[in-house]
Amino acid sequence: MKHHAIIRIAAKFLIPPILLFALYVQFHGDFGPGGGFQAGVLFAVGFILYALMSGLSDAQHALPMSAVRICLASGVLIYAGVGVVCMVLGGRFLEYDVLAKDGHSGQHLGILLVELGVGITVFGVMVAVFYAFAGRSREADR
Repeated sequence: MKHHAIIRIAAKFLIPPILLFALYVQFHGDFGPGGGFQAGVLFAVGFILYALMSGLSDAQHALPMSAVRICLASGVLIYAGVGVVCMVLGGRFLEYDVLAKDGHSGQHLGILLVELGVGITVFGVMVAVFYAFAGRSREADR
């Protein structure tokens, strides 16, 4: 991909709007369509486009597999942690009303945190799958 200048320039212009739209989908997901899963996939698409543009080794240098594993674990921990905090505060698992004095604010906060955990996990899974398949083709060529 290094010798395709037009594709590289187009990708450099596309990656920032993709990531910005992913943020929009992430934080607007509790008000309308979208949320953690869609935002995680969009973030992964932006990163995978970067990896396709610059090469797998540069992408793995920018986001090593250890960081991807941290994304996988931390997203699940955020999701489960919100549920545990709800239980500690006297509610049921993922009963968001107890997270704030106002039930509506608690619902908003709980959904925002859970969707954030989902988005981080989905991003990590998509990048891990990409690394697995992209690395597999390189090892098969050897």
